[in-house]
Amino acid sequence: MFPLNLGIRAHDLDVRNREEIVQKVSQLHLSHIQFAPQKAFPEQLKLTDMTLGSAAYFGEYFQKNNIELSILGCYINLSSKNQEVRAQALATFKQQIALCSAYQAKMIATETGSVPVGYTKENFTEEAYQIARNSIIELVAHAENFGVTVAVEAGINHPIYNYQLAKRLIDEVASPNLKIILDCANLMHKENHADQEKVIRGALDNLHGYITALHLKDYIMENGKIRMVPVGKGCLDFRPVLHYIKYERPLMYATLEATPEIYVPEAIEHLQFIYQDC
Repeated sequence: MFPLNLGIRAHDLDVRNREEIVQKVSQLHLSHIQFAPQKAFPEQLKLTDMTLGSAAYFGEYFQKNNIELSILGCYINLSSKNQEVRAQALATFKQQIALCSAYQAKMIATETGSVPVGYTKENFTEEAYQIARNSIIELVAHAENFGVTVAVEAGINHPIYNYQLAKRLIDEVASPNLKIILDCANLMHKENHADQEKVIRGALDNLHGYITALHLKDYIMENGKIRMVPVGKGCLDFRPVLHYIKYERPLMYATLEATPEIYVPEAIEHLQFIYQDC
């Protein structure tokens, strides 16, 4: 049986440079990272200044030290109603697409942003979906020129807020270069979390073949609202997704998220126990 292919977001670690990323990831016995340069090193790097050389500076070092760069994170607001804001976001993402091979990244990922800034019910409209879809069509068309996979993550506060819309997006864009990152905690809200097994199974069944990676984080219900917590500290049942990758999609990239460094060893132990037991 193949092992659990577990990684972590680099910016969830307390690191100052690429060397410390490798050191900590190796100490944790993880195999890959999600690397968002502007989040990992916000004071050192500006995405629009990145070059093939600076991308290779990270990508080649990680590869040399047996750390895969599974996901290049470039989380932009591709659904802004402000056309100038949206155009700049798409330009930034396209630049990172062009650098993907230098990073040696397996895919580039984003969520779908927000029509205005922050949480709003405007994100749950057909108009918001159309803005997000049109932006993604443009990005995927660009990615096809470079042989790059664009991975989109659905989330409850975004225009692509459930697995049904994620599947609609896949069908309408109709490109092999568009895939989905599944984060089950991101699909939960106060109306559906009691039926989380049904939600997770629905996502796995409907998106099977299009899921390219998993994000693993946990949540609790607090005062009628979802609050994200470290893996193993909440109420999410990880068994369905771990069973899925163990028996149906072996070695799929699974990335710890929203789990501060101090909780990571315990989170790894929690996930490994479930993986071995399921």
